[in-house]
Amino acid sequence: MTSPKNFAPFAQRMQQEGLPDIVIKTFEYYYTQLVEGHTGLIPEADIEPVKSLPDAETFSSDLAEAGQAALPQTVLLKLNGGLGTSMGLDQAKSLLMVKNGLSFLDIIAHQARHANIPLVLMNSFVTRDDSLAALDKYPELQGEISLDFLQHKIPKITQADFSPATWPADPSLEWCPPGHGDIYTALVTSGMLDALLAAGYKYAFVSNSDNLGAVMDTAILGHFVQNDLPFMMEVADRTEADKKGGHLAQQPDGQLILRESAQCPSDDTASFQDVSRHKYFNTNNLWLNLPALKAMLQAKDNILGLPMIRNSKTVDPRDSGSTPVYQLETAMGSAIGIFQGAGAIRVPRTRFAPVKTTEDLLAIRSDAYILTDDYRIVGNPERTLEQIVISLDSAYYKLIDDMEARFPHGSPSLIDCERLAVAGDVTFGPDVVLTGAVQIINASDEPRQIEAGAVIEAEKVL
Repeated sequence: MTSPKNFAPFAQRMQQEGLPDIVIKTFEYYYTQLVEGHTGLIPEADIEPVKSLPDAETFSSDLAEAGQAALPQTVLLKLNGGLGTSMGLDQAKSLLMVKNGLSFLDIIAHQARHANIPLVLMNSFVTRDDSLAALDKYPELQGEISLDFLQHKIPKITQADFSPATWPADPSLEWCPPGHGDIYTALVTSGMLDALLAAGYKYAFVSNSDNLGAVMDTAILGHFVQNDLPFMMEVADRTEADKKGGHLAQQPDGQLILRESAQCPSDDTASFQDVSRHKYFNTNNLWLNLPALKAMLQAKDNILGLPMIRNSKTVDPRDSGSTPVYQLETAMGSAIGIFQGAGAIRVPRTRFAPVKTTEDLLAIRSDAYILTDDYRIVGNPERTLEQIVISLDSAYYKLIDDMEARFPHGSPSLIDCERLAVAGDVTFGPDVVLTGAVQIINASDEPRQIEAGAVIEAEKVL
C-alpha cells in the first residue's frame, strides 16, 4: 500500500474540493495500483475470444412483451458530461442541433416520453446548468426521480514523482474526469441509486447522449429481465474501422471482460486489431440490474474495483511541453468483468450511431436520414445505398462553426450519395444535390462556391 504521506496531499486537495469520502477512497485504490507499478494491461495470453452471442435481431415477440411489462420498473440513463470540444463546442454536446430543429437532448427527451419512462442524466459540472435549462420545456419529465446527478473529478498525477499535478496558469487543468466508470460511484454519492430503488425501479438502460441509435428496445429489456442478468452489454460486429477500439473477450473460466486499447500491451497490437479473432466491440449501451448493483457495491465497500486505465498526458493538453501527468480512468463497460454471470448480446449496427465529428453531423442532418414518429434516427427508406462515407477537409470543416458557415443552407441532398470528399475551402449554396461518389476540390487559396441548385455526380474541380 502507499504510505499515508504519499497520498495525503491528494486527500487534502480532494477534501478541499468537497469530494465525498467514497471518491477519495476510490481514487486511493487506483493511485496505490499506479505507484506499485500496475499498468492495467491485459495480455492476449490471459484472454480468449468470444465466438458467439445471443443475437438481438432474432429476439421473439414474447421477449418484447416481457420487456413491455418491465418498462414501469425501468429508467433511461444518459451520459451527458461531454462538451464536444473536438468540434469546438464550449457547451454540452447534447445541446447541438441535429435534426429537424431538435438537439440530441430534445430527441432523447421525446424518446423517454414515448417510452413513458424517467430520463436521468449523468452530468458534469460544466454541462449541468445548460442541460437542465433545456429540459424545462418538457415538464412531464419532472417526477419523483431527479433529472440528473453529477459525475466527479479527480487530480492529475505528476509522472516524475507521483505528486499532485500543479498548473498555476489554469488550476482547472489540475483535475480530470475519472472516466465513465465513475457512474457507479456517482450513483451512490448522489443518492440516485437509493432513490431509484426506493421508488421501485429495478433496471436502467445506460448509453451516451450522442448515440441516437441507443433507443429503448423492449425485446432487449425482456431478454435482460427473463435471464435475470446482473449486467448486460450490447456489442456489435467489429469491422476494420473499429479495430483500434475496445473489444469483448473472456477469461478462461468464461467470465466476460472488456479490453480497451490502452489496456493492450504493444506486443499484442496485431491480435487486438484482428477483427476476425475479437469479433465484437462495446457500443457503450449497457443494462444495469439496480438491486444487483446495490448488493455488489455494499459487498465491496462501494469500490467496485474496475480495471484501471492509465493514460499518459500533459497537464495542459494543448501544450505538449507542459508537465507529463497520468490520468487514471475506468470504463463503465468494464464492470462486465466484475459481475459473475454478466451477459452480452449482439445488436445491429443501427444501435451504435454516435456523432463524433462534423462529418457525422452533416450526414445525419441530411436527407439520407429521417426522424421517425417515435423519435429514432434511421436511414431514409428511399435510400438504396449503404452507409454514406464523408471526408471533409479538417482545415475548414473540423469545428462546428466553420462547418456550418460553409453549409449556411444546411446539408446538401445526400440521399443518392455514396461518398463525399471535399478538399479546400468550399461553401455550398441552397438545394445542392450530390449523387454517387463525389469529390470536390478547391486547390486555390481563395474560397469557392457551389452554386444554388447544382447537381454534382462525380469529381468537380473549382
